[in-house]
Amino acid sequence: MESDKFKGRGSHIHPENRFLKRREVTQFSEGLDVPKYEDKPITKYFSESVKNPLSKNDSPDLPLTFSINPYQGCEHGCIYCYARNSHTYWGFDAGLGFETNIVVKHNIAEKLKETFERKGYQPSPIMLSGNTDCYQPAEKKFQLTRKILQICLDNKHPVSLITKNSLIERDMDILIELAKLRLVHVYFSINHLDPALKQVLEPRTATAEKKIKLIEKFTLNHIPVGIMIAPIIPGINNNDILEILRLASRAGALCAGYTVVRLNGQLEEIFTEWLEREFPDRKHKVLHQIKSLHGGSLKDNEWGRRIKGDGPIAEVIKRIFDQGVKKYMAERKMPDYDLSLFNPRKQLRLF
Repeated sequence: MESDKFKGRGSHIHPENRFLKRREVTQFSEGLDVPKYEDKPITKYFSESVKNPLSKNDSPDLPLTFSINPYQGCEHGCIYCYARNSHTYWGFDAGLGFETNIVVKHNIAEKLKETFERKGYQPSPIMLSGNTDCYQPAEKKFQLTRKILQICLDNKHPVSLITKNSLIERDMDILIELAKLRLVHVYFSINHLDPALKQVLEPRTATAEKKIKLIEKFTLNHIPVGIMIAPIIPGINNNDILEILRLASRAGALCAGYTVVRLNGQLEEIFTEWLEREFPDRKHKVLHQIKSLHGGSLKDNEWGRRIKGDGPIAEVIKRIFDQGVKKYMAERKMPDYDLSLFNPRKQLRLF
């Protein structure tokens, strides 16, 4: 069975990269094409230097203006990941290529330190990461996220983290110190409670059970934690919303947010192939419901609607989510950041 060969991978295909003029093929002299990934796909790392470590966005759908991404591509293999499309800019494909070719920005921590020390720089909370997961498996090897957190602590700079990986537990020592200064928010992305679904939907992430336990542990150590139920995929994981909120609240989560799935760019091809492989009986129903969230299209670039959806199914999702938050997280909120502590050059304070 093909899934045995690609065990631990979300996508089993490698769609063409529209930015490349040449198409990579493997061909016998007899003219018979063979698959690009004949053997079990392995992860490869590519080192990259950056000049500007921060990415700026002007999207009204995102709460923070700046983000930092130590890695491009992600071995987690989440089939719905919007970051897949951006991997084509690096010369790879958005399918298996996204999961097996990881770009490592080896100098990003040093460049962040230089940015903080730049004259006139004004502190603003940074999202770590805004694109791929900063605690994906590559982090265990390269430790760029830990270096970034240490620089934030050294300079008293606020930072917000979101992850699906339990590796974040390794950095509790730094997170505890940041939390004491009101300089950190941590979010866990939890969109289902079924370990079997995890194996095919987001294969190399931590289980929901493990993330709930970490929320409890972080809360006991006074690290403020929230959750993101993202993305909600009708017909796949929408039945878990209330229970996720209940379990996260019981563990100590202070807030929650959600998004709905959208299939922009090559995600349509990748996600459709995944449905055909894993849930063929639900394929047409799921795709139809996703379209209903986005004005009749699988793709959506309209502010607001692209994140929360629109129409009857979106209203049901919103109502369930709002009721859950009201029931389980009323009167809770994340602490405000303290921007007054920022001190990049260790200047002596007069007052």
